[in-house]
Amino acid sequence: MEPREIDDIDLSSCRDEGSFRFSEADVADTDDKAAVAEKAAEPVAAAERLAAVEAGVPEEATDAELLAAPERGSVDELLDAGAHDELDAMRHSTAHVMAEAVLDLFPGAKLGIGPAVADGFYYDFDLPRAPTSEDLEAIEARMRESIAADHRFERKEVSFDDARAVVEGAGQSYKVEILDDLAARAKAAGEPLPQVTFYEHGPFSDLCRGPHVASTGKIGPFKLLSAAAAYWRGDEKRPMLQRIYGTVWKTEEELKDFLWRREEARKRDHRRLGVQLDLFSFHDVSPAMAFWHPKGQRIWRTLETAMRELQARRGYEEISTPIVVSERLWRQSGHWDLYRENLFIIEADKQLFSLKPMNCPESTFIYRSKRRSYRDFPLRFSEFGRLHRYERSGSLSGLTRVRQFIQDDAHIYVRQDQLMDEIQALLGEVHEAYGWFGLKPRFSFATKPDKAIGDPALWERAERLTMEAFAAADISYQLKPKDGTFYAPKIDIYIDDALGREWQMATIQIDLTMLAERFDLTYDDENGKAVRPVAIHRAIYGSLERFIGILIEHFAGAFPLWVAPVQAVVIPIADRHIPPAQELAGVLRAKGLRVEVDGSDSRMQNKIRLAQEQKVPYMLVLGDREIEGRTAAPRTRAGEQQPPEGWEALADRLAAEAAARGA
Repeated sequence: MEPREIDDIDLSSCRDEGSFRFSEADVADTDDKAAVAEKAAEPVAAAERLAAVEAGVPEEATDAELLAAPERGSVDELLDAGAHDELDAMRHSTAHVMAEAVLDLFPGAKLGIGPAVADGFYYDFDLPRAPTSEDLEAIEARMRESIAADHRFERKEVSFDDARAVVEGAGQSYKVEILDDLAARAKAAGEPLPQVTFYEHGPFSDLCRGPHVASTGKIGPFKLLSAAAAYWRGDEKRPMLQRIYGTVWKTEEELKDFLWRREEARKRDHRRLGVQLDLFSFHDVSPAMAFWHPKGQRIWRTLETAMRELQARRGYEEISTPIVVSERLWRQSGHWDLYRENLFIIEADKQLFSLKPMNCPESTFIYRSKRRSYRDFPLRFSEFGRLHRYERSGSLSGLTRVRQFIQDDAHIYVRQDQLMDEIQALLGEVHEAYGWFGLKPRFSFATKPDKAIGDPALWERAERLTMEAFAAADISYQLKPKDGTFYAPKIDIYIDDALGREWQMATIQIDLTMLAERFDLTYDDENGKAVRPVAIHRAIYGSLERFIGILIEHFAGAFPLWVAPVQAVVIPIADRHIPPAQELAGVLRAKGLRVEVDGSDSRMQNKIRLAQEQKVPYMLVLGDREIEGRTAAPRTRAGEQQPPEGWEALADRLAAEAAARGA
């Protein structure tokens, strides 16, 4: 599921976990309009699913996640068919055909909405029971009949009152609610009631803005995927409907490719692999907060060490700020009034505190701890801060959406004349860090929105310098005009994983006024005048939990050597070979390698199979001949048998391979 995002003054740290996003519209309207729907591979009660998640029971990736189907709450979202191109129009049309089939099989069913989404479509229904796999097969058969009939999609425009009478007469209460919301909005704006459009094909008619394909016969190969529970309008206080997911493509080959990717995504699901590889677990004593097992913690520390080394080369100074912070800080930052429901609140000494959801307000206290001069810049503060955000239970998803996470955060204070060089260097940091994993980052640059604060000349200069930084680094980017936050232009970073799925990763935001103004940050320029610095917020990994979850799925758990929690396992053939195996392990560990010895009483082939299942990069089988010659012939997890090497030479080679940080 696409994260619900709230952007505030901590721009890099807010994107990854998606709890805090703060825009001009949010300031004007602070109602929580949509809770996120519970999702499950089969319709189960939300409480049961959450208990399973929190107890560490691995779950399969749902089609809500695989199809990136965000919940819809506002009337505009409900009426948005998601049909932005020809394929989307086909998917929305297929949703209508599915609704026709469901009404045939479930007379009296009530219709919700049926938009196109990434790689597919869905439709929400109020049904007397949850659909079974047999129901989905029957629905598909009815859909094929409608497609074979090649019914034309006809657009009908009717008056508002007539439209409402039609849907009310048909008992379609959810459609009535949509129209009543439209009427209320028109009344509030002093506007006349809008005209309403329906789309009809054959016997089926639905409230809809379109667009659609010309006829049902234009619909390509399709497949219904699953049924799941979903709250009406994404609100857990509203009725729980049955959502049926499907996919449709122009060709059979594209459909088969999607179904393969869908199945592969399930196999790679980090929640299952995390249990299989003994990396982490979840338990109900700390809901949605990961318990890191030794192997998972090794991955964590390896990533942290690599980032610390990069930051040290770049002149960062690492800081640490308290986890528990007074409500006064959040009132000053704006979070207390707007997003208090996302804070973990603590009462002590007759005062209110919260667990910090971000690092940037606290970093300003270190900035202000002494008088700053123009000679101090750039001033780069980094912090691996432990953050807490109260995410709704329905939005939780393994490591990729948690309530506690650690972020490789940084707040960089610069003079305006240093901005271009610093942005260029940050782009280089992103390329280097993602290159460790063989990932190629893509960038977008979002510029000043219509409603923005701050000096327009400063905005113009920041945008120009950022684009010059891209040019100087010879990095292409997608320009997103007017899509910046209301106080800062921003750079968003994306990657594609091994299955071609796009992930939005870190964000670099050039805070022109917000942090400096709200927390009164200044420095003395060369003339002794107090001047506001520019603050750059950046995270490269973002949430380490989320980043590790993405890596697990990208590599299907077979991490590059430098990241692998166990880099080699020594396999003694017989018990008498165990002491020499321990000796070989010591030689490897002396070079900084992470090594285990399988001294169990299992047969050698079983030990090799177990190491392959654990996706260990190298297996070293040790028998009499190898011990006598102090050699080992590495076997890779892919099954490649490498030639024998002396123990010291092997240790040097593997250590060099790990130090190179290659994917």
